[in-house]
Amino acid sequence: MALRACGFIVFRRLAAVPPPDNIEYLLLQTSYGEHHWTPPKGHVDPGEEDLITALRETKEEAGLGAEQLQVLDGFVQELRYEVRGRPKEVLYWLAELRDPGTAVTLSDEHQDYRWARMEEACTLAQYKDLQDTLRAAHRHLEADQDEPQ
Repeated sequence: MALRACGFIVFRRLAAVPPPDNIEYLLLQTSYGEHHWTPPKGHVDPGEEDLITALRETKEEAGLGAEQLQVLDGFVQELRYEVRGRPKEVLYWLAELRDPGTAVTLSDEHQDYRWARMEEACTLAQYKDLQDTLRAAHRHLEADQDEPQ
């Protein structure tokens, strides 16, 4: 059975910058292994719902709780890959930080964080499936911005 993890692609919109360059994505740098960059995510506890896991892990890893995030409808991406020979599934939802100035508070699992525009986020992400997920999120947001309000 695959390991299952859930998390959020957290983004913020900067008011002083015109679209589409006003969107920045939160990436956390792990304090273990190869110190890779990833959105906040973590393993699903037994009996826990996926979206609850994503909320819990984002609070634990970045200090951002449900009251600070607006989960967007219509976007969820599933990644499948192997970690040390075991299959892993990761579900990512898209969540906007309600107040772009909210501070990020890291847990011991991470040593750094960065708010990055799309291209920098993809460079930091390194893995193609995560880069593809970030680009899909960006396309979703751009399409959403084009919709009449």
